[in-house]
Amino acid sequence: ALSRGWWFWGTAAVVGYAALAGLAQYAEVPSRSPEATLRWGGDRTGGGPYIYEEKGELTGFEVELAAYLAGELGLRSEFVQGQWDKLPARLNRGDIDVVLNGYEWSPEREQEWASTIPYYIYTLQLLAHKDNAAIQSWNDLRGKRVGVLRGSAAHRYVEKEFGEAVHVEAYSEGVTSAMDLVQRGQLDATVQDWPAAIYYRDEFPDLRPVGEPVAPGYYVMFVRHDNPELRARLNQALRKAISDGTLKRIYSAYGIWNDQQERLKETAERWPPVAVEAAGAGLPWSERVLRWFERAGESARDYGLLLLRAAGTTVLLSFLSMPLAMLLGLLVAVGRLYGPGWMRWPLAGYVEFLRGTPLLLQLYVIYFLLPDIGLRLPPFWAGVLGLAINYSAYEAENYRAGLLAIPRGQMEAALALGMTKTKALRHIIIPQAVRIVIPPVTNDFIALFKDTSVCSVIAVTELTGRYSELYNDHPSLVLQLGLMTALLYLLMSYPLSLVARRLERRFPKVV
Repeated sequence: ALSRGWWFWGTAAVVGYAALAGLAQYAEVPSRSPEATLRWGGDRTGGGPYIYEEKGELTGFEVELAAYLAGELGLRSEFVQGQWDKLPARLNRGDIDVVLNGYEWSPEREQEWASTIPYYIYTLQLLAHKDNAAIQSWNDLRGKRVGVLRGSAAHRYVEKEFGEAVHVEAYSEGVTSAMDLVQRGQLDATVQDWPAAIYYRDEFPDLRPVGEPVAPGYYVMFVRHDNPELRARLNQALRKAISDGTLKRIYSAYGIWNDQQERLKETAERWPPVAVEAAGAGLPWSERVLRWFERAGESARDYGLLLLRAAGTTVLLSFLSMPLAMLLGLLVAVGRLYGPGWMRWPLAGYVEFLRGTPLLLQLYVIYFLLPDIGLRLPPFWAGVLGLAINYSAYEAENYRAGLLAIPRGQMEAALALGMTKTKALRHIIIPQAVRIVIPPVTNDFIALFKDTSVCSVIAVTELTGRYSELYNDHPSLVLQLGLMTALLYLLMSYPLSLVARRLERRFPKVV
């Protein structure tokens, strides 16, 4: 009892300290004045040469650029971490003053946010394994598996140029995921922005560039349309950096200066490339509401089928993984309660380990690490396996509670009548326990529909992943696309509640 007490209080102390440390990260600094800093948003998980950590310090060419710009504006550079594809949303909220993290310019984005002049001209580079002789040019990609960063210019280019002739696998966690998979042989090729391709050439020595870089575009910073003064001051500082060689000095230090950057000064003089009016600018509210409904109809027509296909992937993931989770969970619960003594501790450890570690980490292990021991699964089946294993721990606890709810006397009576333990479990105990756990199991099934969104990190394009892609390409449709996505989730999950109620009424009681 004493050892259990020390274990409890020790665990509570560790958890409490971690919670306080976490809260401290988000504590506001009372003396900070918004006017004294340039709050720029980026995602350090994206990797080099943009923003990354080295020896505990934040570095990267965009970190140095932000520090230079803040100095020119008489401000202090303040980095604000955010998920890459959600940075514009943080700009709209007012959490940051500027988005600065390899964001490509597009007319759709210019409608929603005001862009600065370009600070970098990028191109797209095709990379393949040095031993893969089948890929010698861009035309050789047909029928191949190509990895890209989800929502990036590379993602849009491959889908536009090759369509369904290429198997695109889009990853949301940094640019190195696809490069690593190509080096391991799990992907045929990857398309990357030229700065990333050059920066990581030493880290991935088995990759080689294929063909000439294509599709030049522009990295710009975005500010809110209601802050034209900040935009003008940033443009002035950028023009100075272009003219006096500051940009060349910063980029050369990271090996990403090339002849394309010589065009920055000329490009700045005729920016933006096309005239784009801010979304809803100058329109009365009645016109804005009418336009909103018009765009909602256009969204349903243009993107409804894409979302519906992605919803189909969500349904398949759910209906394949949940039955496996239920079966595994039932076996684990029966083993813990009725199995031999040596089996109970390992099964308890199985449950606690899976419940105590995130689904995201488990998916990483299955998809990225298992190939090292020879088990390579396609993204979809890795997602099915990851969801099934993760949810099996929760189902095991549901079934264990259901089995414990059955009076012990029923097992004793069955054994007294000459039934074996296995036969008693099969015909007496488990059927009653299954009926008891219908509500929590149904609850978990509905939750599983939403947790399939985590599979987007291993390139499974389910409903939430497709929504993120469409939102990133068409930011003005965020609400319309969001409502369509929410409706599809509701249409998928609500029938499960009806089925559960029907089963509760009709499942026969065994007494």
